[in-house]
Amino acid sequence: MVANAQIMAPMELRLSRSVRLAYAPTMDTAPEDSALMLRYRDGDVAAFETLYERHKDALYRYLLRLCRHRDQAEDIFQEVWGKIIKARDAYRPTAKFTTFLYRVAHNCFIDHIRRNKRHTQTIDIEPDSQPDSGEQPEVQTERSLARRRLNAALLELPDEQRDVFLLHEEAGLDLEQIASITGSNRETTKSRLRYAVRKLRIAIDEPVRTP
Repeated sequence: MVANAQIMAPMELRLSRSVRLAYAPTMDTAPEDSALMLRYRDGDVAAFETLYERHKDALYRYLLRLCRHRDQAEDIFQEVWGKIIKARDAYRPTAKFTTFLYRVAHNCFIDHIRRNKRHTQTIDIEPDSQPDSGEQPEVQTERSLARRRLNAALLELPDEQRDVFLLHEEAGLDLEQIASITGSNRETTKSRLRYAVRKLRIAIDEPVRTP
């Protein structure tokens, strides 16, 4: 079961232009993902635990927002890591580990849809529903409204556009990586992301319509 406060932390939408600041590299650098996976392939279980801790939260949020159902997301989450474990003997660092991980996740989601024709369009949870205890009530209310607007807008996106957006925002992947994972070319991926961002930017500034 994957349910904790860290996993349910708010997704930060980077829907406006921002400036990336360059920071001096630290002296103590963590091992790269591919190096950890190779160490795990050679029998270092602790290396896998580091990989899991490093990527579990973003992966779960990606699957949760993609599936829009907690139980389905948790099932696919477990399936993804099971496939990563099974693939360790054949693993070769021909691409970034995140590309490998989210390609497996993407394929597991597609397989899930094919297996379950009753794939629902409803959300049974609000992933960002844990309020900051230090926030003023009006701030919490505005954050709640923003979450509802975002969730409603995500539901309106076609699956391909929602998938591209989540791979970009939750997984932090670039266009080339997303194109590789989804089997599309770079321009198609860029177009889908642009459409999704534009619609979500509009949605968070509009009230949610209730039946």
